[in-house]
Amino acid sequence: MADRVTVIGWDGSPLTDAARSALSAATLVAGAAHHLALPEIPAGAERIRLGSVALAARRIAAHRGTAVVLADGDPGFFGVVRTLRDPEFGLEVEVVPAVSSVAAAFARAGMPWDDAEVVVAHPRTLRRAVNVCRAHAKVAVLTSPGAGPAELGLLLEGVHRTFVICEELGTERERVTVVTSDKAADHTWRDPNVVIAVGAAATGEPGWIAGRDPGAVRGWALPGTVYGGGLNEGEGAPLRAAQLARLGPRVGDLVWDIGSGTGALSAEAGRFGAAVIAVDADADACARTTATARRFGVHLQVVHGTAPHILESLPEPDVVRVAGGGAAVVSAVADRRPERIVTHAATRDEAELIGRDLMEHGYDVECSLLQSVELDTRAWAECERSVAFLICGILQERRDPSR
Repeated sequence: MADRVTVIGWDGSPLTDAARSALSAATLVAGAAHHLALPEIPAGAERIRLGSVALAARRIAAHRGTAVVLADGDPGFFGVVRTLRDPEFGLEVEVVPAVSSVAAAFARAGMPWDDAEVVVAHPRTLRRAVNVCRAHAKVAVLTSPGAGPAELGLLLEGVHRTFVICEELGTERERVTVVTSDKAADHTWRDPNVVIAVGAAATGEPGWIAGRDPGAVRGWALPGTVYGGGLNEGEGAPLRAAQLARLGPRVGDLVWDIGSGTGALSAEAGRFGAAVIAVDADADACARTTATARRFGVHLQVVHGTAPHILESLPEPDVVRVAGGGAAVVSAVADRRPERIVTHAATRDEAELIGRDLMEHGYDVECSLLQSVELDTRAWAECERSVAFLICGILQERRDPSR
C-alpha cells in the first residue's frame, strides 16, 4: 500500500510549496495529460493517466511508495477525494486544495453563485441535470463528454436559457463564451468545460442558504383563495394534497401536469424543486398557470394544446398528473412509461376503466375513495362536500431509490 497519498487541486495557478514538496517526493503520479506534463513531476516517478478513478485507486493501493493525484479544481467538490477515501481502498489521503472550477467559472462570468444549483452531467444523469436547469434560474453544470453544452441545449428545447460556457479553465486555452441555449449545439466545445445556465435575472437580495431559497410561502395544497379562486374540478386542496403525496415530485424530476387549470398543482410541484410542464387546452388556463408560477417564483413551461396529441412532442416525464382527458389521456401517458401516474375519477366505473388500462400497461394500481367536507366554522355547518376516486399507477421497473 502507498505510504502516503496526496491529492493536489490544480486551477492553473502556480503550485504551492506544499504541492511542490509532495510532488518532489512522489514515486507515482496520477492525473490528466496536462497534469502529467507539469515540470515539477519527478522524472523517475511512475505516471498514470487518470481515467477511471477507481482503477487508479487500486493501482495506488498496490503501490509501495509515495503517491500524488492531480485533479482540476477542488478535488473534494464532486472530485476524486470521495472515491479515493472509499473504505474499499484503505487509503489515507491528504488534500492540497484549489479553487473549484465552479467558483472559477462564476468569477470569470462576474456573477455571484451562492444562489446557484450545482449538478454533474454524465450521459446517464444528463436528463436529470437538464431538468434542474428547467426548474432553476441559475445552475452550474459540470459536464462530461457526451453530456456537454450541445446536449444540454438540445434537451432544453422550448425553454430559454443563457449559457456561459467556460472551457479549459486555468489553462492557456481558457475560453469563456456566452450563447443562448438554442445555439449551443451549433458549436464544438472543448473539454473540460463548465456551463452556467441562467434564466430570469436574480433579485440581488442577499440569501441565507446556498442554492435555492425555500421561499416565504409555508405549506402545500394551499386553499383556492391563494390562487385567485375559481379552481377546476380536481384542484381542490384535499385532492391536490393526496395527488402531490403520491407523485412525490423532487429535484431532477420532470412533472407533466395535464389539465393544469389555475396552475395550483404545477406551482406546488415546482416549489418542491421539480421541473414542470403544464399542459392545458384552454388559453385562459395557460395564462392563469403562467401568472401563478410568476407569483410563486417558480420556473415552469406552459404548453397550450390538447392531450393526448400535444404530448407526443414533450420530453420524457418522471411523474404525471392527469386532471383532464380521462382514460384516453391516461393510456397515452402510460405509453411513455413514467414512474408514476396520478389521476382522479368521478365514478367507480370510470375509476375501474382507468385502473384496468394502467394494469394492462404494467402498472401497480392503487385506488382510494376520498371524501372531504369543508365546514363554516362560524356555525360549524357544512358548506362544501367533494367526493373523488384517487387513482395512482406505479411502474415497478422504474422503482429505483438511487434515481
